[in-house]
Amino acid sequence: MSDPALSIASNMIAKFEGFSPVPYLGPTGRTWTIGCGTTVLPDGTPVGPATAPVTLETAVQYVQHDIGGILRDIDSVVTAPLNPNQTAALIDFTYNLGYGAFRSSTLLKLLNQGDFPGAADQFTRWDFAGGQQLPGLLRRREAEKTLFLTPWVQPASASPTSLKAT
Repeated sequence: MSDPALSIASNMIAKFEGFSPVPYLGPTGRTWTIGCGTTVLPDGTPVGPATAPVTLETAVQYVQHDIGGILRDIDSVVTAPLNPNQTAALIDFTYNLGYGAFRSSTLLKLLNQGDFPGAADQFTRWDFAGGQQLPGLLRRREAEKTLFLTPWVQPASASPTSLKAT
């Protein structure tokens, strides 16, 4: 992955989603999931109890497929300039909640108004699933908020070592 936001988001998703080679019901008990949080396979088939097991490599491919589309979705509705950390936080948020929730969120409205602190404060409002407040979701939302507020520092590129004749 060459885009730093995609790499950061992929790592964050793996951390919070974990890995299951077989389908399981998510915390609401309504959504079948496999791999690292995949609910719809790349071919458009929803994950269900009969979905074939996946390897970790396949699960990572599914995440990469999904977040590429999520990045395009985010780019289509966000008008404010974003750094890679902000983009990665929004990718993780949208991966977990869905594009519809992001698109209609106060977080997006505040972001597009240029209210970055206000937008950041919205992350932790999304810590419920199935009507229950979940500590794991709160930890994830706090991590997204922290990442969103972290200034981007361009990694130093490796400089070639100069050779000196001796």
